[in-house]
Amino acid sequence: MTTRFKSRWAADFEALLRFKRSLGYRYARGEFTLREFDRFLLRSRAYQRRAECLDQAILAWLASKPHRKAISVSADASVLRQFCLYLRRCPGRSAVREPRWPRLPTESTFVPYILSKEDIRRLLQLAAQLTRPAFRAVLYRALLLLLYCTGLRFGEALRLRMRDVDTRAGVLFVEIFKGRARWVPFHRSLSQELDKYLAVRRAFAPAEPGDCFFVGINKRRLPVNTASETLRGLLRNAGLKPDRGRIGPRPYDLRHAFAGHRLTRWSRQGVDLQARLPWLSAYMGHDDILGTETYLTATPELLGLAAHRFRRRYLIARKEGSAGES
Repeated sequence: MTTRFKSRWAADFEALLRFKRSLGYRYARGEFTLREFDRFLLRSRAYQRRAECLDQAILAWLASKPHRKAISVSADASVLRQFCLYLRRCPGRSAVREPRWPRLPTESTFVPYILSKEDIRRLLQLAAQLTRPAFRAVLYRALLLLLYCTGLRFGEALRLRMRDVDTRAGVLFVEIFKGRARWVPFHRSLSQELDKYLAVRRAFAPAEPGDCFFVGINKRRLPVNTASETLRGLLRNAGLKPDRGRIGPRPYDLRHAFAGHRLTRWSRQGVDLQARLPWLSAYMGHDDILGTETYLTATPELLGLAAHRFRRRYLIARKEGSAGES
């Protein structure tokens, strides 16, 4: 097995991962944090030589990225706090010193940008102008439509293989990600769009069952950074995102738009949203409704529909009450 850690704390990092996963946690985010801290320790020889400097090393690493958001630093601090707690519970390690943890927010105040249907149409128009190479226009139109129409996570879409997408049956298969694999059905109108993409894609690059569904210039796969930067460029050209800064909509907000628009459509149909939420949760690949709550953003249109339904029920109840009194 490849060694994940190489600093003097490598064995302890591995032990913490084994402990967490023995309890059923995937702990993927925690492993990522520990890997970064491990690399920092390797670069910082002073902290690497002296075990008693762990508390100082933690604070130095947390302060080494001054431009990160406080919520991100808080997430890293949480993992290292668990590491310190684990060490102190180990025999002979009770003297491990914890740093004076900075007071940081534990909840994000981030509000997603819910793209409108007009925004989606504008992005598709701009994607059609990606002329170099010509394959890019068809590629990013298909990617935009797939993300918006199915609500797939950005990484899930880019990891799709040719064998995972069945346009005749109107269904795609998402391999295990965040604990669950799933089948995702989609409308025949998306099937028609994906068939157009596949006709160009098969002429552009090899299309064996195990090959990537979305491919870039290298004809093998579409890199995450390339796809992300291209979509961010489209968002900027559409006037939805400023030229600089980490504000405005992100490619991931297409998933938020999918959830928001689905709730709005159900509200217009007058269905019971509480009964339908488990459907949405399963479709989006969540283990429970709590994971779906992140995507339930109250847009003005959705609030207006909810207010209308409440008023209608109130008037019906009032009318029935008056009839009962008479």
